Amino acid sequence: MQRFGARGDHGGGGVSTTREASTSCSICRKGVCATCGPVLDRREIAVFILAGLLLLFGMLAVYATTWTLAGNLLLLAAAVVSGRDVLKTAGVSLIRFRFSIAVLIAIAAAGAFLIGNPAEGATVLYLYAIAEFLEEYAAGRAERSIASLLHLAPQTARVRRDGAEVTVGVEEVGVGETVIVRPGDIIPLDGVVVAGGSSVDQAAITGESVPVAKGAGDDVYAGTQCIEGYLEVRVTKPVKESTIARVAALVEEAQAHPSTMETFIERFSRYYTPGVILAATLLMIVPPVAFGVPFLEAIYRALVLLVIACPCALAISTPVSMVSGITTAAHNGVLIKGRDALEAVGRARVMVFDKTGTLTTGRLEVEDVIGFGVPEADVLAIAASLESRSGHPIAEAIRRRAGVECIVLDEVEEFVSTAGRGVRGRIGGSVYTVGNSAPSSGEWRSVYERLEAEGKTVVLVGTVSGVIGLIALSDVIKEDAEATVAALRARRIRTVMLTGDNERVGMAVARRIGIDECYAGLLPEEKVAMVERLMERYGIVVMVGDGVNDAPALARANVGVAMGAIGSDAAIEAADVVVMEDEISRVAYLVALSEKTVSVVRQNVTSAVVVKLGIAALAVLGLVSLWMAVAVGDMGLSLAVIANALRVGRPGGAGRQASGDWPDGRARR
Repeated sequence: MQRFGARGDHGGGGVSTTREASTSCSICRKGVCATCGPVLDRREIAVFILAGLLLLFGMLAVYATTWTLAGNLLLLAAAVVSGRDVLKTAGVSLIRFRFSIAVLIAIAAAGAFLIGNPAEGATVLYLYAIAEFLEEYAAGRAERSIASLLHLAPQTARVRRDGAEVTVGVEEVGVGETVIVRPGDIIPLDGVVVAGGSSVDQAAITGESVPVAKGAGDDVYAGTQCIEGYLEVRVTKPVKESTIARVAALVEEAQAHPSTMETFIERFSRYYTPGVILAATLLMIVPPVAFGVPFLEAIYRALVLLVIACPCALAISTPVSMVSGITTAAHNGVLIKGRDALEAVGRARVMVFDKTGTLTTGRLEVEDVIGFGVPEADVLAIAASLESRSGHPIAEAIRRRAGVECIVLDEVEEFVSTAGRGVRGRIGGSVYTVGNSAPSSGEWRSVYERLEAEGKTVVLVGTVSGVIGLIALSDVIKEDAEATVAALRARRIRTVMLTGDNERVGMAVARRIGIDECYAGLLPEEKVAMVERLMERYGIVVMVGDGVNDAPALARANVGVAMGAIGSDAAIEAADVVVMEDEISRVAYLVALSEKTVSVVRQNVTSAVVVKLGIAALAVLGLVSLWMAVAVGDMGLSLAVIANALRVGRPGGAGRQASGDWPDGRARR
C-alpha cells in the first residue's frame, strides 16, 4: 500500500490488496472497509493460490520425479504468475535508471534461474508476494480504525418536515432543519438540542466512557449515541463539516505526511539500493579471483545478498507504528494532526502549560467567607447584594455561592461602582463596601496576608467604620492536574507554567500542582518569547493551552496542544494536537502513547538493521540459501516488524499509566 511506503513505491509482488472502488469513501477506495476489513479481490486471491499450486507441483516434478523439464516450466509459470507485478515494476525502474526494491528481487530471481536454481528463483518471487500480501493486510488493520470513524454516523436521518417525520439521506439534510433522535439512535449530524433530554455517549469523539447529560441548548455531535430519552436536534453543520468528519479527514491527512524519521529512511534508500548492487557485484567477482571460490557459488552468494539487503522491513517499520499511534489516539479523544507531532511529543523533555483554562477551570469560586464579629452568612449576603449589579467575574462567583446557600438578596440603594476598587451601596440604612484594597493595619491584616499567600483573590466587606469580613476566591485547579504533572515527572519530563496572573497566584498554583518552573505576569507576546527561550534551553517544547489567549505561544512551540476543542473548528485547525475533552489527564496519555510509538519505531529500525547485517554476513560466507533469505530476512522480518508496530494500538499496549489507565485512575477507552 503506497501510503506506508514499503513496497508500493518500489514495486510490489504478485498480489495486491488494493483496488479502486466506486465509492464516496476515500478510505474504502484505498481498499479498506470499516466493517469487513481490507478489501480483497477474489480474482487476486485465486491468482495467488494458482501460483502456490504451480510452485508446489513444479518442485514435486523436479525433486520427486524425472520430469525435470515439466517441473522447470511449472516453476517458471509460478514465478511469472506470483511475480508479475514486481517483474513489470523492475523493468520500468531499470528503463528509468531507478534502482528499487523490485530491481533487487527481480535480479535475484532471474539470477537463480540462470545458474540452474529455478525452484529457488520461483520461491523468492512467491515468498515476496506472500510478504507483500500479509504486510498490506496488517497495514490495513491500522487504516480500518480511521475508516470506522467515517462510518460511526448513520447514513440516514429522521427529519421533521411539514409536521411529519421523514427519513432521508444525511446529505439531504440542511442546516437549520430538525432531526429526531430516539433512545439507542446514533446522532446523524452536529447540532443543538431544541427539545427533550437524554444522556449521550460521546466516547467515539472524546474517548470518555461516561455518558454526558444533554438538554435544550446543549451541543451534540454526529457519531455519538443517544442512550435514553428523546432529542430534537437543530442541525448546525452539513454532514461533510461535522466534527467526526473533520476528525477523520485530519487523521487521514496526518498519515499522508511522513515523519522526520520516515523522510530520512526514504532519502537513505535512494543510495542504499545502488550500494547493495555494487556490493553484490564485488561479492560475485572478488572471492573467485582472490580466494578461488567457484564462480557459480559466488554468483549464488551475491544473489542471496541482494535478497537479504531488500529494505522492506526498514521501510515499513516507521509508518505502520506512526499510523497505529495516530489512529489509537483518535479513538481516545486525542487528535494528532501529523506524524512529526507524534514523534516530537515522544522526544520532548519539557512540557509548558498555560494556567487559566488548562491547569485550572478558568472560573473563580468562593473558597472562604470570614466574618469579624458578624455571621459569615451576613457577610456573604451583603457582598452578594452589592455585587448583584456587577458583571465582574468576582461578582458572578459571589452570587453563585449565595445561590448555593439559598441566601435572599437585599435591595441596594445609592449603588456606586468604581473601576479597579469595588462597589458601594446602601442596604437597610447602612452603607457597605466590597473592594480589593488591602487593610493597612488592624488585627485582620494577618488573615488577609495568609489568604493571599495561598494564591487566593481576597475582597473586603466593610462599613464606614471598618472591615466586617473577608471573602477569598480562587481559580479552581482541575481535579486531574496534580496527577497529570506527577505522571509527567515520573517520565522525567520537566513541567513549566506560563500565566498572565500575578506571581503570588501563579506560584501558589504551581506549588499545589507540583510544577517545576513558573513564569507569571506574562503578556501574550511575552509567553511567545518565553517559549522561544525554553526551546533554546531544552530543545523540543510542547505547549498545552486552551487555544484562546495562548494561541500565539501554541503556534510558536514545536508542538501545540489545544485542550477541550470539541466543536471548536478554530482550535482543531490551529493546534498540532487537539484534546477533544477538557481533561488535562489526556496530556499524560498523549506523552505515554508518543513515547511508546517512538520506542517501537526504534526497536523496529534497530532489529531490522541488526538482523539483516547478521544474515548478510552469513550470506557472504555461503551459509544462507535464497529461500531462507526471503523467508527469514525479508518476509519473516517484515511481519515481525509489523506485529511489533501494531502493539501501539493494542488495548493496554501504549499510553497506560502506572496508576491505572488515565492518571486519575479512570478507565481508558
